Amino acid sequence: MSHSTAGSLRTVTLDDVRGARKMLSGVARTTALEGSRHLSRRVGAPVHLKCENLQRTGSFKLRGAYVRIAGLLPEERAAGVVAASAGNHAQGVALASSLLGVRSTVFMPKGAPLPKISATREYGAEVRLQGQVVDETLTAATEYAHGTGAVFIHPFDHPDVIAGQGTVGLEILEQCPEVRTIVVGVGGGGLAAGIAVAVKALRPDVRIVGVQAAGAAAYPPSLAAGRPVPVRDPATMADGIRVGRPGDVPFGIVDELVDEVRTVTEDELSAALLLCLERAKLVVEPAGASPVAALLSRPGAFEGPVVAVLSGGNVDPVLMERVLRHGMAAQGRYLAVRLRLTDRPGALASLLGSLSAADANVLDVSHVRTDPRLGLTEAEVELHLETKGPEHCAEVERALWEAGYTVMD
Repeated sequence: MSHSTAGSLRTVTLDDVRGARKMLSGVARTTALEGSRHLSRRVGAPVHLKCENLQRTGSFKLRGAYVRIAGLLPEERAAGVVAASAGNHAQGVALASSLLGVRSTVFMPKGAPLPKISATREYGAEVRLQGQVVDETLTAATEYAHGTGAVFIHPFDHPDVIAGQGTVGLEILEQCPEVRTIVVGVGGGGLAAGIAVAVKALRPDVRIVGVQAAGAAAYPPSLAAGRPVPVRDPATMADGIRVGRPGDVPFGIVDELVDEVRTVTEDELSAALLLCLERAKLVVEPAGASPVAALLSRPGAFEGPVVAVLSGGNVDPVLMERVLRHGMAAQGRYLAVRLRLTDRPGALASLLGSLSAADANVLDVSHVRTDPRLGLTEAEVELHLETKGPEHCAEVERALWEAGYTVMD
C-alpha cells in the first residue's frame, strides 16, 4: 500500500487490490450476493444484489478506511487519524482505528442523524460536531490535522482507500463469474474506481455503470470536460453520494475504466428503496439503492447477468419514513389531497364515507375550520390516503369531484 497523500495521482493496480484483500481478511465480511427474481423479471436477465449494506458498520466504507489506516507508518499511527463525514465514512474510520489501536477523531455536521453520531462514538472515535454542512466539517477536520499532526483519512481520494473498496469487485467476480454488467452508485468515485480496477483487469468484457443522483451529478460534466468539475449546491436525499466534486484519484480511473455514468431522480431513488425493503427484505439507504433505481428507470439497458451493488444500509429512521412515503406516492400508492367542504355537522363523516366507498384507506386527517382564507361556511381538510396504484388514485380523485367536493390540491 502507498503512503502518498490524498490528491496523489498514483495509479491503483490489481496487485494493490489483491494486497488489500489479504489485509482485510478477518476484518471485512465477504458480503452475500442475493438473486432478485422481481428485478430479474423487470430487466429480462438475472439480477443479483451485492449486499454491502450488511457489511460491518453498515457500508463498504470499512474496507477502504482499514486499508488506508493499516498502511500508515508507525509514527503516523502514533499521531492519530482524523476524518470528516456525515455517516458511513465516520463509522468505517472509527471501527478501523479501534481494530488497529489508533486514536481517531471524527468531525461530523451538527445536523448529522443521532443514530450515526452514536454509532461512530460506540466504534471508538472521539466525535466533534462542527459546521452545518459537510464542507464546513471538512474544513474543520483539515485544520485539526494541520494543528495536531493527525493523518487526515479522505473518504475516497486516496489510492489505498480505492484499493480497499476494489475488494468488492474481486468478490463479485468469484460469486458471479458469468456477470456481464456491474452497476454501482457514485459519489466521489472511490467505490466505482476500485471495482473498475479489479474487474477490468480480470474481465475487461464486463460493463461497469456508475449511478449518480441527478441533483448531485458531478461526474457527467466532469467526464465531458476531462477534469473534475464541481457542482454548486448538490442536493439529494442520497447523502452517501451527495458529493460536489469528484476526487482527483478516482476521477482518472473512472474516466479510463468505467463505461458509463448515468443519473436517477429522487422519485426513482424512493421507489428503489421501497422495492429493496418490500421485495428483497433489505434495509438500504438511498445511496445504496441508486443502482436499483437505475435498473428500474431503464430496465432494457443492461446486459445480464447484472450485479447491483447495495453500498450501504445506514438510513436515519426519520428519513426512512419520508422516503418510503415518497416512494409510495411515486408508485401511486399514497395520495395527499386538500379540499374544501361546507362546514356543517356530519360533513366530515360524509367525506370519509365517500372515501370508504372508493376503497381508499385514510392514514391521516387534518381539519381546519377557522382560517382567514375560508368563508364563514367553509372548512378545509387535508387527507393522506393509502391507495392501490395510479389508476386507483385517479378513481379516488374522480369520486371526490363527483361527490361535489372542491379539490384544491
